[in-house]
Amino acid sequence: MTLAGRPTSLLTALVAAAVGIAFADSSIVVLGLPELYARFHTSIEGVSWVVTAYNAAVAVTAFGLIVLVHRIRARGILIAGLLVFFSASLACSLAVSLPFLIAARCVQGLGAALLLAGALPVLGDLTGSVTRGAAIWTLAGTFGLALGPALGGVLTQVFDWRAIFAAQAPVAALGLIAAIAAPRWAALEEGWRSSLVRTSPANVCLGLLFGALVGVLFLAVLLVITVWGYSPIAGAAIVSVLPAATVAARPLGRRLGGMTAICGGAALVAAGLVALALLPSASAWFAAAALAFCGIGLGLAVPTLSNAALDPAAGLARSGTFTVGVRHLGLVLALASIAPLLAGELPTAGDQAKLRATKVLLDAPVGLTTKVPVALDLANEFERARAGEIPNLAKPFDDHGAGSDPKLAATRDTLVGAIEETITRAFRPAFALSAALAALALVVALFFRRRVLE
Repeated sequence: MTLAGRPTSLLTALVAAAVGIAFADSSIVVLGLPELYARFHTSIEGVSWVVTAYNAAVAVTAFGLIVLVHRIRARGILIAGLLVFFSASLACSLAVSLPFLIAARCVQGLGAALLLAGALPVLGDLTGSVTRGAAIWTLAGTFGLALGPALGGVLTQVFDWRAIFAAQAPVAALGLIAAIAAPRWAALEEGWRSSLVRTSPANVCLGLLFGALVGVLFLAVLLVITVWGYSPIAGAAIVSVLPAATVAARPLGRRLGGMTAICGGAALVAAGLVALALLPSASAWFAAAALAFCGIGLGLAVPTLSNAALDPAAGLARSGTFTVGVRHLGLVLALASIAPLLAGELPTAGDQAKLRATKVLLDAPVGLTTKVPVALDLANEFERARAGEIPNLAKPFDDHGAGSDPKLAATRDTLVGAIEETITRAFRPAFALSAALAALALVVALFFRRRVLE
């Protein structure tokens, strides 16, 4: 199938890739946060705005577009969004200060909202089927969201944090070429208010599930990298279970009934988050298994809910814009709720970890002349943690000869393990809140079961 000599399958793939990267940007930078905070000499709270700013900008722009999107051709919206996204991605990769990066991320979020709104009807036109176009948009978005952390981790490890943004620019440029080559879209959008009300239950479920995914896309990644000390690429290997499980669940989701897929998916996401809340210690295998449950749940529930939320009667651009706004609003509100909860738990956990570290060091079978300088250096690392930085608790031992002293190395491993276990438990309330959001999505789906799939 061609359009004026251009294969529509290629144009469709390029637009879908842009959709995927826009959704991935909600979480793609998470594995690069430690490098970012070190580069800009800021706190974890400060650098977290690199994530929050993007999602907030997408949500605000999407809701603002709802009343305007029917007045502009979808192809024009898509082209404008890709231009803004391309420019902002380059600006992010060249950022020399944290405020500049956060501002560029806001602009990038604006572009993402425009391209996501315009891509949906354009994909429908390219494929010759509204249903087919919506399915491609949904699949690209679901997989992009799940792939984000792993992709960001690989880029950070192989290159540096700037590569996360630089790599997005060519994807946006190719999408822009495809958008220019795509046909003009001229769909009428009538009856949109009643239609958006009708799809609200499905969108509420999506917003709650996206809020729950904060536990998967952010908390789990921070735990693996900042607490357990895995490198970005090793962390990417662990969290890559999420997109793999999401893709593997798609055939099952198509075979199951709509409500079965939605309820089963939400239940699996909740179960995976409960498992993360109950992590007994720093266990990559346990975390990967929990993430697999979340990935399967994501693959079952989100595509089905997305299909229910996209209503051609409201116009694809408008219903797509509405659901994009709701999803990212769910992410932002969950971040706003979960981050303070985690911040409130960490100081207590830090004090407990310091006591456990003191006990381990006092009981260590090493000489006093080694214990004292190690203890002083450990105190400095704990002070870094209080300042919002990421401590390296192995460094004091390594600096004082742990590489050649088996007893000191064993003390180091025991101390680091004890602290990791203590800090891991501090994440439990935050994971539990994330699980509660997924459970609430299940409750909403069951309560409005007749309306969710209308």
